[in-house]
Amino acid sequence: MATPKIRCGVAGVGSLGQHHARIYAALPGATLAGIYETSDARAAEICTKFNCRRFATLDELGTACDAVSVVVPTDQHAEVALPLLAQGCHLLIEKPLCASLAEAEQVLAAAQVNRCLVQVGHIEHFNPVMAFLEKHADEPRYITAERLAPYQTRGTEVGVVLDLMIHDIGIVLALVKSPIAKIDSVGVTVLSKSEDIANARIQFANGCVANLSASRMSTKKQREIRIFQGDAYLSLDFMNQKGHLVRKNDIIAYGLKMKIGLVKAGDLSAIPVKEIPIEKGEPLALELAHFVESVTKAKQPKVGAALGKSALEVAIAITEQIRAGQKT
Repeated sequence: MATPKIRCGVAGVGSLGQHHARIYAALPGATLAGIYETSDARAAEICTKFNCRRFATLDELGTACDAVSVVVPTDQHAEVALPLLAQGCHLLIEKPLCASLAEAEQVLAAAQVNRCLVQVGHIEHFNPVMAFLEKHADEPRYITAERLAPYQTRGTEVGVVLDLMIHDIGIVLALVKSPIAKIDSVGVTVLSKSEDIANARIQFANGCVANLSASRMSTKKQREIRIFQGDAYLSLDFMNQKGHLVRKNDIIAYGLKMKIGLVKAGDLSAIPVKEIPIEKGEPLALELAHFVESVTKAKQPKVGAALGKSALEVAIAITEQIRAGQKT
């Protein structure tokens, strides 16, 4: 007997939410039951495009769906999530989980009471680049991450730390797996009401240090990470899904060749820089497929409440430190 398809919905079909609707409409194991959207014009466009229904209220959406993506502005996450959880809907809530820890705790408590799964939309955890890192970055000692984007009004209801840097916070927490010992942060407000450029240096109890930079005032988009560990240096590009690595053994071999005259001193081209074979894929499609599978099999998602809340705690600590520094 075939497994019934998961009835999926999307609350908020703006620039990102439309892609949730697109993927649910095509995803095996799922059916797009409908959307909740406050804009009449946008709702009509998406319903026509994906042959789905528009629900007038969140309660109607929750009644018709098994699982819902919450893709509204961050400061509305709790307001939208709570009535859906009350209807027994499993949720994928776009990152960050909520705008405050108090709201996050409300949402997670409601999920527990109603026995609902909550997956947090830290999309980079489903990027094929992350799959490589999870296998090969086994003992990072120093990490640098840079995330740049041009300015746009969408997302500015929160600062750049909650908007962009939180992606890299989640990545670093997953890779380092150690308590945080110290955070030092700086930030600058340019166009919005909160920080638009930020840098955070996170020191972990195991000695690893991560230096994270984020800006939404750039002329280009960039999402890169570099990891230094005892046996290798890895440089990866999340946006273009490519990268390279240099292994310690290859550097030792280069030194030996230089010593016996097989290569000239300073000829860095002789060091084998290996391109990383990454099988490219659409991270959002992989993320939603994982969400639907988690709901179908009633299993905890890869990026669940614990990581979503931990990343939010760190992001808020960085934000508060930046704002305290701006007042002095």
